[in-house]
Amino acid sequence: MNNVFFEFAGLLLISALAGAIAVRLRQPLIIAFIAVGILSGPAALGWVTAHDQIDLLAQLGVTLLLFAVGLRLDLHIIKNLGPVALATGIGQIVFTTVFGYLIASALGMAPLTALYVAVALTFSSTIIIVKLLSDKRELDSLHGRIAVGFLIVQDIAVVVAMMLMGATRMGAGGDGLGAASLSLLLNLVLVFPVLALLMRYVLPRVLHLLARSQELLLLFAIAWGVAAAVVGDQAGFGKEVGAFLAGFSLASSVYREAISARLTGIRDFLLLFFFIDLGAKLDFSALGADLPAAALLSLFVLIGNPLIVMAIMGYMGYRKRTGFLAGLTVAQISEFSVVFVAMGVSLGHIGTGTLSMVTLVGLVTIALSSYMILYSGTLYSYCAPWLGRFERSNPFRELAVERQAGTTVEADVIVYGLGRYGRRLAERLKEQNLRVLGVDFDPEVVRSCRRHEMDVRFGDAEDPAFPETLPLGGARWVVSTVPQLELNLALLGALRHHGYAGRVALTAHNDRDARRLAQAGADKVLFPFDDAADFAAGVIEKETLKKETES
Repeated sequence: MNNVFFEFAGLLLISALAGAIAVRLRQPLIIAFIAVGILSGPAALGWVTAHDQIDLLAQLGVTLLLFAVGLRLDLHIIKNLGPVALATGIGQIVFTTVFGYLIASALGMAPLTALYVAVALTFSSTIIIVKLLSDKRELDSLHGRIAVGFLIVQDIAVVVAMMLMGATRMGAGGDGLGAASLSLLLNLVLVFPVLALLMRYVLPRVLHLLARSQELLLLFAIAWGVAAAVVGDQAGFGKEVGAFLAGFSLASSVYREAISARLTGIRDFLLLFFFIDLGAKLDFSALGADLPAAALLSLFVLIGNPLIVMAIMGYMGYRKRTGFLAGLTVAQISEFSVVFVAMGVSLGHIGTGTLSMVTLVGLVTIALSSYMILYSGTLYSYCAPWLGRFERSNPFRELAVERQAGTTVEADVIVYGLGRYGRRLAERLKEQNLRVLGVDFDPEVVRSCRRHEMDVRFGDAEDPAFPETLPLGGARWVVSTVPQLELNLALLGALRHHGYAGRVALTAHNDRDARRLAQAGADKVLFPFDDAADFAAGVIEKETLKKETES
């Protein structure tokens, strides 16, 4: 037991050091943690021996991550984005499988091996993508919501594929496949009515009772997610789908934001072990002559998968930027891809060389796609001139979202970001008889503001073309309440590019960012925390002086 404890202590220290180096070099933490797993695993130094304990923590991390994803997808989002997520997810799976099979066959693979490889290339890592989008605060953007939707479709598809493979493992043949399909259908028919009843009559009352204690509310949320994962695993859906459905069952609750906020730290800590476990399990011993094939397949995943998604979303009526950003999320294969191929090896369908090749494709595509997503704005600015063919002359679906958000002919102040601070600022400006137009990239925030009779547009501050659609001519101020430095610099450049001559106020949370914004040309830099503290101090000082005067 002591050896296991020492091993965990060492892994945590090495991970902290690797993470600090990655942050210093402005690299994604995911890559650093996978590198720690490779270094400490059998492919390098072989330090990791507590595989069962690390795997357990990794599974808990995955469970909480999928639970958190489900927590964000309430019924309104499913209603609005479900069709595009389903169409994009199924379309991408079909096209990637077909083209992947043709490429694998051209590389000389046997038909069954080519099929396994093609199917493995269709699955993208929901875990990694959600973590990256969460770090960039893009989960609530239009492309983020669509991406999460079709990634969930992929997860369900891989669960179905692995269930059907499990039937062949039992030696049941075609009858076993048919029985597995029927069992899955029956389980779905049983689960969803039960889930609907719980969401309608049971869970709201339970949450209301437990909400008196934040700690108890968090404990129940974790217990509910893990228990549903177990039920999902026993029912044949898989732990991931069970955890997702548990989160979805709480997504319409008024307590979901409180649960999500308190869950973040625990989720991120446990996901560290998932990435270490993934790196430790990579095996490079049997690659050899498969390197050229792995390189070609990696290029197909990195370039071909995003193009497929962009084509589907462009045809469905979304702008090229939305399709591009959503497409980048499928530019890697999933940890499920490795598991899927490993099952094929255990069944005797394919050889171990195929597993090693797919593992290398996974490592390369996960590493490179992480950078592609983290620097998606810069990458889009380079690629935008060549992406016109992926956008209809009338991107009707995205325009419909904007029309639902409403339009404003004139505005004195345009406020980007309608969180608590931005929304309160907009309300106070309206009270001063100023015409205010709000902008936010979360469709649900847009609809909420519209219900409260606030003029608001759906839009993203990172989109360099969006300011052209705004009434900049009569605006005296453009205010960004979003604190990210790169986003504010991009917005400032886009405003100048479109000829905006008014004043700009941007938000910062530290002096260094404030200096950068001022040097870039911001007329005013806002410090929400400092301003609130100064105001509170002034109120307390006035009340104190008033009491002293009265006494």
